Amino acid sequence: MSSTIGLTLGRTAANGCSTSVLNGAATCHVVASKALNGNNLHSMSETTAPTSKCPDLAAKVIQKSHIVCFDVDSTVIREEGIDELADFCGKGSEVARVTKEAMGGSMTFQDALKIRLDIIRPSQKQIHDFLKSRPSTLTRNVKRFVEHLKAEGKQVYLISGGFHCLIEPVANELNVPISHLYANKLMFYCNGEYAAFDTNQPTSRSGGKAEAIAHIRKQYEADTVITMIGDGATDLEAVPPANYFIGFGGNVVRPEVYKRAQYYVTDFEQLM
Repeated sequence: MSSTIGLTLGRTAANGCSTSVLNGAATCHVVASKALNGNNLHSMSETTAPTSKCPDLAAKVIQKSHIVCFDVDSTVIREEGIDELADFCGKGSEVARVTKEAMGGSMTFQDALKIRLDIIRPSQKQIHDFLKSRPSTLTRNVKRFVEHLKAEGKQVYLISGGFHCLIEPVANELNVPISHLYANKLMFYCNGEYAAFDTNQPTSRSGGKAEAIAHIRKQYEADTVITMIGDGATDLEAVPPANYFIGFGGNVVRPEVYKRAQYYVTDFEQLM
């Protein structure tokens, strides 16, 4: 299924997003913001507030979706769980260095995850204390949006490269069933010390979010429409098997994701 929506020819939204029908499918074009001289485009970094891309069309994507899948870190919650846990355990700078190397493409996602966890080595007690002292902060309007989706009869899933034990409280707060949570699972020795992580979880490896969505898709009818929402490249790359991707920049903006995403919002209210 193509990521397009049939709309009225030549319709232009107030945010500068225009649509035109080509062979029966709507294509979305963003009118770029220009500098004072009218020629130079504004540059954007991860700290610059972006302009939304086609939020009206993104809202229509949500309307036609049967299942909506969310990334968690920097999307559903404001923090990056592994960074927060590393800082809590006194390993923040070491983990940040590995994360930077991983982003440079020098190692696989699973290798980077293993190295970072081998540095942090969080015990069950540390996990418990971390959850108690640093509970995750829900992103603005996400709870209302999830309630809206459920009221419309849509299924909601959380798919994360983070840790199951850290995300369970988030799922509970959003009333998302734990069976609808795909994330990495930590394993511990009988004395509570960290042992390893479950490498059988799809989210523990590159392409894992797409693999998780493929697993979800098998549980529903063939024509089920699935949309993935997230801030990162791994979320964007979940299409296919997801039908649509909506980039989210309410907490952090990844320039490459903003550039490649057809739809991009900065507040979940834009999708209601």
